[in-house]
Amino acid sequence: MFVNQSPLKSRLLAAGVHFGISVAIAALAAWLVFEIWYPYPYREISGGRELFFIVVTVDVILGPLLTLAVFDVKKSVKTLRLDLAVIGCFQLAALLYGLWTVMVVRPVHLAYEMDRFRVIHAIEIPEDELKQAPPEFQRLPLTGPTLLSLRDFKDAKERSDATLTALGGVPLGARPGLWQSYAQAQSQVLAHARPLAELKTRFPDRLAEIDGALKSASRGSDALAFTGYIPMIGRKDFWTALVDTRTAEVIAFVPIDSF
Repeated sequence: MFVNQSPLKSRLLAAGVHFGISVAIAALAAWLVFEIWYPYPYREISGGRELFFIVVTVDVILGPLLTLAVFDVKKSVKTLRLDLAVIGCFQLAALLYGLWTVMVVRPVHLAYEMDRFRVIHAIEIPEDELKQAPPEFQRLPLTGPTLLSLRDFKDAKERSDATLTALGGVPLGARPGLWQSYAQAQSQVLAHARPLAELKTRFPDRLAEIDGALKSASRGSDALAFTGYIPMIGRKDFWTALVDTRTAEVIAFVPIDSF
C-alpha cells in the first residue's frame, strides 16, 4: 500500500491509518469512562469530560505525529516494525496512565450530608479509614456512584473532630466512619426536600431544564406534586437533585445552584 507512494504521501497515509486506529481505541476508552466510571450527570459534575478529553486528545494526536515523523519506506521492514512498535507501546502506556488518573479521581458515592447531597470522589477518601465503613461500603465501586447517607454524630467530640477534618480539606461525606445506608436517612431527606414548585418560582428562566429532567425520569402528570429538590455539591459546580417526596428516591439532576 505504501510502496508506490511518494515519501510524503506514504508518511501521510501511515499517519492516517495510525490516526484511525487511535480514534477507535479512544472510542472504547470513552465508553469505559462515560458509561461506567462517570455516568451522567457525573461526567459534568465531576469534570470527567475535561479530564478524558485532555488525556485522549494528547494521545490521539501524539501517536500519528510520531508515525508521520519516523515513517520512511526506505527503511527495512524490520526497522519500520520496531519504530512503530516503540511508538505504539509509548502511546498505549500514555493512554493507560491517563485512564488510571481518570479512574482514581472518579466519583464513587453520592452522599446525603445533613441537608444536601455531595458527590464523593475516590481520591478524597482517606484509605486508612475505609475499614471503618459498613461492610457493604468498604470497597469503592467501579461502576458509578452508589447512594449513601451520613449518620448523626455520636457526641460533641466526634462532631468537633469531623469539623476540623472538613476544614482541613476532607468533606464529611468522605469520612467512611460516618457512612450508613441511604434508607436510614429517608426521614431527614423528606424533611429537607423543598417543593419543586418553589424551584420553578426561584428560577423561571430554567423551566425547560427542570421539565426536561423530569421527562427524562419518566415522571407522570403528578410529578410536580410529589417531587422535591435538594442542593447538591460536585467537584466543580453546584447542582440540584430532584427527589420523590414519598420515597426519598433520587430521580433526576439539574445544573442549577439552588443553595
